[in-house]
Amino acid sequence: MDLNLSTADLEIQAGARRFAEEVLFPLEIPLEEAHGDLPAAVLAEVKRKVVEHGLNAYNQSKEYGGQGFTILQQVLCQEELGKATSGLWGTVWRPAHPLRSGSEWQVDHYLKPSCAGARRGCFAITEPGAGSDPRQVKTTAVKSGNGWAINGEKWFVTALDASDYVIVHAHVDGDPDKPTLFLVDKNTDGFEIRRTPKFSHTYVFEHAEVVLSEVTVADEQRLGEVGQGFELTKEWFIEARLEIAARCLGAAIRAAEIADAWATERQQFGHPIREFQGVGFQIADMAVDIMATKSLLYRVAWELDREGDPKLIHARASAVKLQASEMAGRVLDRAMQVLGGRGYMRENPVERLWRDVRVERIWEGTSEVQRAIIEGQIRKRGLGLYSGWV
Repeated sequence: MDLNLSTADLEIQAGARRFAEEVLFPLEIPLEEAHGDLPAAVLAEVKRKVVEHGLNAYNQSKEYGGQGFTILQQVLCQEELGKATSGLWGTVWRPAHPLRSGSEWQVDHYLKPSCAGARRGCFAITEPGAGSDPRQVKTTAVKSGNGWAINGEKWFVTALDASDYVIVHAHVDGDPDKPTLFLVDKNTDGFEIRRTPKFSHTYVFEHAEVVLSEVTVADEQRLGEVGQGFELTKEWFIEARLEIAARCLGAAIRAAEIADAWATERQQFGHPIREFQGVGFQIADMAVDIMATKSLLYRVAWELDREGDPKLIHARASAVKLQASEMAGRVLDRAMQVLGGRGYMRENPVERLWRDVRVERIWEGTSEVQRAIIEGQIRKRGLGLYSGWV
């Protein structure tokens, strides 16, 4: 069993690290001071540098204009980007997985321009009464002439302000057995941004609430078949959950490194504070948490690259997301404790990361949802799915 990263893997990892440290890190304090509102010129320059560093659409194949990274390489990349605070990793765009299943027209009009950075899309699933249970979605799509009329309300539409189209999850004729995805251009009549609430973290883009009132789209804007929406979304969830895990890992590593350096530098009672077990044990626990998460994440990414059983991968992706998001919360809390009052200052990356990672236990499936998936898979397939090595 060869556990070494290839030369190509290491080059991609190093390139992502350079981008994060040279392009994103310097924007952290200005973004915090501006309450998440960077000037358009600054964002345009970041966008240019994303392309310059060869990071645009790294999750899409080269035939569409992406970078064609493997899943493991995507994880390595996102781990480095996740070290940046305030969601700045979001400036590196990754067109949604379901677009790969689009028609030739959809690929030409949405996927390829999105890979190049000429367009950008976001996902709209959650609603006031629907989150973990997508069958509760009330947004409907009804046949109207040669197209569809969509009505509903969506919450937490992340990066809507940076996007010009939205992938909307709706139920055809209001039937939860017919979940379907639609490509809706943001400038379509009836598409309204109701409000953009503020959240605990500072974030480079917004999480808006939108209303769709008799939004009419052509049938060619239906993504996939009627009733296929949930399956396409599940495929996206696998990729999204691994990316979340990678970001959590990156955030934890940066926080642990900062805390470790401070524990050596800080002197109290004539000794570096790391010599006191109350501090040294905190660092040891952080190191073990990080090591365990990295091992699990890389293994599952490796398996996915080898096109394993999709159901098995979906089950294990839930375990990775659960482990990484819970781990990041523990590590960030310990790092802040080691740093003391300095760790609680917003000018400190650990404080910003501490706020950032809390949402990772909520979006793209809460920790409780991940546990339900894992427990259900154990009942169906046995504990060996997680405790074995296959």
